[in-house]
Amino acid sequence: MRQARSCWPVLVKKAEEAVNDVQNDIVQAMARVAQLEASHQRLCKLYDEYRLQEQARDATVMGMQASMNHRQFMAQLLNLQQRVVVDLGKAQATLGQMRKKRLQAEIELHKMQSLHEQDAKAVAQDVKRYEQRQMDELGVRQFILGMGS
Repeated sequence: MRQARSCWPVLVKKAEEAVNDVQNDIVQAMARVAQLEASHQRLCKLYDEYRLQEQARDATVMGMQASMNHRQFMAQLLNLQQRVVVDLGKAQATLGQMRKKRLQAEIELHKMQSLHEQDAKAVAQDVKRYEQRQMDELGVRQFILGMGS
């Protein structure tokens, strides 16, 4: 009589762990994307504030050094914005790859669960056939013994 294979529960558990690991990575990647988006918004707001200050100061005469420092700072803010945008693009690409990886892990999990269920059904059918054979043999023996009396 056939017995259930002990490998399927182990493989199912391993696939579940892989899905959980990828899900944890996705949560971290989403937090990183949110952090970068918040940084970008702060930098844009800061740049706008300094631009408005510059426009207000144009009405009043600003010293040459102060004007250069102000513009240099604004240029640095723009540079930071660009770097954050690049990092944000990379983080979003990584997040997309992790989502694809999660999908593959979920497919693998469903496959392992399906194989485990198929094995359990095959074992149950084998047990049922074995028991039916035993009952048939018992019935035949009883019939034969009943004819002999």
